[in-house]
Amino acid sequence: MTASRAAASAAGARAEIGRADGALIHVEDLWHTYMAGTPFAEAALRGVTMHVYPGEVVGVIGHTGSGKSTLIQYLNGLLRPARGRVVVAGHEVGRSNAGIEAVRRLVGVAFQDPEDQVFEPLVGDDVAYGPRQLGLAAEELRARVRWAMEAVGLPFDAFKDRYTYTLSGGELRKTALAGVLAMRPQVLVLDEPTSGLDPATRLDVRERLLALRRRDGLTLVLVSHDMDEIAGLADRVYVLHAGAVVASGPPREVFARPDALAPYGLLPPFPTQVCVRLRARGIPVRGDALTIEEAGAAIAAALREAR
Repeated sequence: MTASRAAASAAGARAEIGRADGALIHVEDLWHTYMAGTPFAEAALRGVTMHVYPGEVVGVIGHTGSGKSTLIQYLNGLLRPARGRVVVAGHEVGRSNAGIEAVRRLVGVAFQDPEDQVFEPLVGDDVAYGPRQLGLAAEELRARVRWAMEAVGLPFDAFKDRYTYTLSGGELRKTALAGVLAMRPQVLVLDEPTSGLDPATRLDVRERLLALRRRDGLTLVLVSHDMDEIAGLADRVYVLHAGAVVASGPPREVFARPDALAPYGLLPPFPTQVCVRLRARGIPVRGDALTIEEAGAAIAAALREAR
């Protein structure tokens, strides 16, 4: 990391620490080194500071190897800090087991490859596996599984007895998601939730995630390579590069500066790119449009002004 980038990262971290009050998840100066103490040691996280507030959607973006997947493993205690702090709803994720069960009930994680999380022969049994470990009564267990399956678009009566090996990619992804939701977490962390899905299923998953946030107050942390997805869902976004936070803020602010993203190999959403290029040609359109609808409205307004 260059001196200027390191300074920018440090300044961003100081600003984040100042916004810690009220955070549901508080990550401060978190470092992680794989194979520490060996000649193959590699730093995956370098002083990451971030916050997640109740009811918001936080996006985490960056190229492969930027530290995204390592970071989210700290959010529910799959990894424990050796350097830095992670606090979830007042529970510090330390090297002891203190509070770790509570943290894992509060934060559910759905990883990128659903086939790695789905292992029971029947869909209903797979979704029920987690809450069954809580010792719930049969009636409550069935109600949780029904709610979770319906929430992700898998009708309970039609899918509970389906064999998991017969599911499509989209149905498999939804089954993995339902299994996490059935634990009724306050925070849902999703690693590439729509990667590899067809456009219709991708849109359906996005709409259902927003409905969970709107209807149930679920807090979401989304890791994604899809800038359009982050632009359409996230309230705030963190940009990771080489294990450090190099930019953060509302998507409209972060994506409106493609020159700041370019050094990290990232491009803003396509509608934003179009508007930025039009502005560069002297056409007075807004440069922070995030969606096709916003870009269309901006171009239409510019055309009216030109008449």
